[in-house]
Amino acid sequence: MVTTVAPAADEVRVVVAAVLDPEVPVLTIEDLGILRDVTLDDAGHVEVTITPTYSGCPAMDAITDDVMTALADHGFDDVGVRLVLAPAWTTDWMSDAGKQKLLDYGIAPPQPRGAGGVLVALSVRCPQCGSADTCELSRFGSTACKSLWVCTVCKEPFDHFKRI
Repeated sequence: MVTTVAPAADEVRVVVAAVLDPEVPVLTIEDLGILRDVTLDDAGHVEVTITPTYSGCPAMDAITDDVMTALADHGFDDVGVRLVLAPAWTTDWMSDAGKQKLLDYGIAPPQPRGAGGVLVALSVRCPQCGSADTCELSRFGSTACKSLWVCTVCKEPFDHFKRI
């Protein structure tokens, strides 16, 4: 008699957690902190809960498709992806590894909150040369969750992942 063991929910989570963000493809949805929950019931139904970085984020459709494809590639066809808006996503949910990946990719990661939870970005360290002598060119960069900055030392423009 052959017995099969159903995969544990944490094994399924590993598959989902490896899905890349289509806008910043060095980050996984786990690095980004938008992966909220993965459940697997006794019937084999997988339910994935994700929170967009902001309401109306255009990447959510692609992420949903990529989650479903990744799970289908591992034999899971009964999949639901649920978007939740509350609590609202915050850059505090990003992993330290994700922030380092942003920096290595040339995007300045979000800065930590100041005293009292307030942050006023007067300067952002350049991800190319490390200088703090930078200035914001535009509040919106290549995506709505990033702003465009330039380094006055190395003259390189760069995206800064905004603190949300």
